[in-house]
Amino acid sequence: MGLKHLPLRRPRPDGRRFIDTLLGRRSGSVPLVEYLVDEAVMRPVVTDLLGRGWRAFGPGREAQAAWLDNFIAFWRCLGYDVVRFEAGLPFVEPKVRAADPTASSGGRDWADEHRGEIRNWEEFERYPWPRAEDMDFFPFEYISRHLPEGMGFMACHAGGVFEHLSWIMSVEGLCLALVDDPGLVQAVAARIGGLMSAFYEDLVGLPGLVALFPGDDLGYKTGTFVSPDDLRRWILPWHKRFAALAHDRGLAYFLHSCGNLASIMGDLVDDVGIDGKHSFEDAILPAEAFQESYGSATAVLGGVDVNILSAGTAADVRRRTRRLIEVCGPRGRFAVGSGNSIPSYVPPANYLAMVDEAFSAGSRT
Repeated sequence: MGLKHLPLRRPRPDGRRFIDTLLGRRSGSVPLVEYLVDEAVMRPVVTDLLGRGWRAFGPGREAQAAWLDNFIAFWRCLGYDVVRFEAGLPFVEPKVRAADPTASSGGRDWADEHRGEIRNWEEFERYPWPRAEDMDFFPFEYISRHLPEGMGFMACHAGGVFEHLSWIMSVEGLCLALVDDPGLVQAVAARIGGLMSAFYEDLVGLPGLVALFPGDDLGYKTGTFVSPDDLRRWILPWHKRFAALAHDRGLAYFLHSCGNLASIMGDLVDDVGIDGKHSFEDAILPAEAFQESYGSATAVLGGVDVNILSAGTAADVRRRTRRLIEVCGPRGRFAVGSGNSIPSYVPPANYLAMVDEAFSAGSRT
């Protein structure tokens, strides 16, 4: 693969340095950050590069612990200062399944945009709402207890308030209800947000936690999925509450959100109080351009476009990674990584080229 630095022989993770860099309290080398790495990419790295045996996650605590040991080793040996993990409450949401040869299961699930579980008040009352007290926090607790020395932990609920709202009601159903029955939208959003608040209240006390880093995709290429005013009314107050929970515990609050969010970025920075923004697509707004506008107010996380990671060569990936570090690194409050995540269709060699180049271009070794 032509790797110069990986796997690291003597990893020295420093979760506090990672947070201090992104909050602008220190300058220097550019840290690594990642939102998600699909198991189809993670597994060959763990087995072929790290030389560890693989075991599927669960059922049973022993199998889960074995998977989590590999998960922690993956982040540590590739030079990350923090482990990021997410899991969520089991909301019932319609899905559409399609074949995907890159996925380990052979298929991929997509949200059903047309058919929702809640279309009226009767269905709202019948919906099988999960209970926050039934959430199994074992994976979070295990990671917290088994963090390598110096390493930090970022965690969150899988899926944001808007995402679950649009998945439970469907995008089509949500848009209709915003006009026909906004009270129903309010009720569903409030139930989701309340359950997630209870989830975060349990999560923020874990030792080793340095940040909440949730995802909530609010937009697409040219704008937000619903009007900015609707987001300000039903969604952003929940992010403000989650951010306050984090800040009250001395934790950072980073947000992954795809799409063109120009119309609400001021709200996210000034009102919600996000400490960093993740998810950048060059066709919308490259990370360098975002940093020019908002870099003094919030951190910039990632930026290597997934199109380059998935369809480019390893040399393309290295060039883009180096360019981001050279432009964004000196400005501060920047961590390098993908512009979105590492899905199953990214070649492992391209992912590793990005991480390896980060060290060649000036990250810690």
